[in-house]
Amino acid sequence: MAKALGLGLIALVIVLLLATALVLWRAARNEARAEATWPPEGRLLQVEGQQVHAVVMGQGPDVVLIHGTGGNTRDMTLDLAPRLASRYRVIVFDRPGMGYSTAPETGATIVDQARILAGAARLLGAERPIVMGQSYGGAVALAWAAHLPDRLSALVTVAAPSNPWPRDLPRLYAITSHPLGKAVVVPLMTAFVSEDYVSRTIAGIFAPQDPPPGYARAVAPGLTLRRASLRATARQRAGLLDQITALVPAYDRIAVPVEILHGQADTTVSPDLHARPLPGQIDGARLTLLPGIGHMVHHADPAATIAAIDRAALRADLRKPD
Repeated sequence: MAKALGLGLIALVIVLLLATALVLWRAARNEARAEATWPPEGRLLQVEGQQVHAVVMGQGPDVVLIHGTGGNTRDMTLDLAPRLASRYRVIVFDRPGMGYSTAPETGATIVDQARILAGAARLLGAERPIVMGQSYGGAVALAWAAHLPDRLSALVTVAAPSNPWPRDLPRLYAITSHPLGKAVVVPLMTAFVSEDYVSRTIAGIFAPQDPPPGYARAVAPGLTLRRASLRATARQRAGLLDQITALVPAYDRIAVPVEILHGQADTTVSPDLHARPLPGQIDGARLTLLPGIGHMVHHADPAATIAAIDRAALRADLRKPD
């Protein structure tokens, strides 16, 4: 009996070891494939000991574009950045921990990310750019404006979380930010998440609009599904509520023109909770709500997004009226 039990335990250990080896092998293989399929689009900079990936295009006043949760430069370079490049010098960053930008092992708060990206912009000769951030990137842009007010000329937030919310952390991020989830669930996701799951997730973010044709492949989901990126996304999302709560009292430091753009049909970041209060919190901030538009405003209504950037540039004396 004891001998059989011992053999069974040995067999179980062998199975677990083989399963772990399979998961790690598949995860590493998928990461290598993703990086071969979607290499860096731009240049790699060094800021505070971290690598920052930047794509630069166009000529004119400097505009920095900051993507949202789990994204990378390709979300902006797919459509919006080329549209802007006819009259702006557009700088698109991978946020720290995303794409080909690294982050400190301890993580990077929205203030940390703003400081690192402002340093990268300075290396590119953009001392006081217009800063536009979408979704989580909008929170980073708000932190940039509040904590580095002399390092930008104007601020544009698009579907940005900006005020505390009475909601628990979504289950996915609660799991993947937990030590056990980081060690077990994250490698399983990297190894086995399907294209169908990715497509459903993207569709949910875009609702009620449809994603642009080919978006699910063009924005390099394989980069987002790498283990380091999943862990960084979970860590950043888990800390966002506390960081936003700490940021709100600093909004009175924002002294540049501010344009706020938000879709009224956004179910990811509530316009009533986040966008509507901001004009009362930031002196001179102007709010534009877009009926029927969801969370991905810069894809659903790029013309409105460009118009908001143009208004910010005009108010900052970086453009003349058309």
